[in-house]
Amino acid sequence: METTSDNGKTVAIIAYITLIGWIIALIMNNGNKTELGSYHVRQSLGIMCVGIVLSIVIGFIGISILTWIVQLAILVFWILGLISAIQGEMKPVPVLGEQFQQWFKGI
Repeated sequence: METTSDNGKTVAIIAYITLIGWIIALIMNNGNKTELGSYHVRQSLGIMCVGIVLSIVIGFIGISILTWIVQLAILVFWILGLISAIQGEMKPVPVLGEQFQQWFKGI
């Protein structure tokens, strides 16, 4: 695996641009694995999974203010991940970023 490259940075950035972007980034990364690309593919997947799970749970609970708080937190994590990708850095998102690297280490 390469440590840094233009392809790795491109993959890292694309991974945060919707689910379709994540799929494209995954395919691009599988074709030419880079440490940076793999890192951000895992971070982005983690953010999406947590967002979906929390949305489902909160949907059952039905507390609308909690929905807004969770959506804002997911947006902040997404922005932090994207900024890290743009800067070519491997900074984990707060709270679960390190866990995402463990949970999705096969990617």
